[in-house]
Amino acid sequence: MAVLVPCYNEASTIADVVAGFRAALPGAEIHVFDNASTDRTGEVARDAGAVVTYSPLPGKGNVVQHMFATVEADWYIMVDGDSTYPPESAVALLAAAQEMRLGMMVGRRVTPPTELREAYRPLHQFGNRLLCTMIRKAFGSPIHDVFSGFRVFSREFVKTIPLHATGFQIEVEMTLQAISKVFAIGEMDVPYKARPAGSVSKLNTCRDGMLVLAAFVAICKDYRPALFFGSLAAILGVLSLAAGSAPIQDYLLFQWVYRVPLAILATGLGLLSALSLCIGMILETQLRYHNEMHRLVRHGLFR
Repeated sequence: MAVLVPCYNEASTIADVVAGFRAALPGAEIHVFDNASTDRTGEVARDAGAVVTYSPLPGKGNVVQHMFATVEADWYIMVDGDSTYPPESAVALLAAAQEMRLGMMVGRRVTPPTELREAYRPLHQFGNRLLCTMIRKAFGSPIHDVFSGFRVFSREFVKTIPLHATGFQIEVEMTLQAISKVFAIGEMDVPYKARPAGSVSKLNTCRDGMLVLAAFVAICKDYRPALFFGSLAAILGVLSLAAGSAPIQDYLLFQWVYRVPLAILATGLGLLSALSLCIGMILETQLRYHNEMHRLVRHGLFR
């Protein structure tokens, strides 16, 4: 098994993370991927006994893709390098994932109320709840912590799942890809604490929130095309009826259409609505065959 630690400027915490996982999982290889840190993160991690790999492309998503392509193992444990997750919880997460043959096990963060404000920014709490609700509605999967950085993956998941996100939206993409590709997903409560003194968060609430929402919309378009384009068709259809109500009224009263621009607008919106619906149906069919091919590849490689 391998422990994967993506890092950017975590020199103050990475030694504790490496030591903690070395004690909790003595047989695991610990890989620290240094994402072009400007402090001594790589040097400190190497001194602590980790295998350090330099990952030059900025962004957590790029680092995760680099880790998945580089490291070979049967099971993977990914954890942030900020010392907010307890290494000893990895044992239970890994055992549960192996027993239930999961593609991904998520460490669902649980924080005591006294530490909640320090560990979670209020907007982050709201964003996590909002996005999890959207995922449950759109994808039908009971996810409760889509942003957790503490996860266990099977080799089958790591080596076959396509990832494109470059930043902090990578957790959302991994979750939605797992749901779309019908991997078994589990969640287990793990303690979560605030960053130690001297450790600084790299998150930007507004910027990263917009990127996450954009990633969610893009994945819905690609992996729930019937829902995405069907919703777009419904919106365009309602707008078409709203714009066409006046011309229809003209014709019913006078057998003549006086508000021609509205009639043209209504016709255009109606055509776009029908086109969106057709696109959604075609892409849904293509998606079904794509997922069938993905399952055949998985079964051929890992069965």
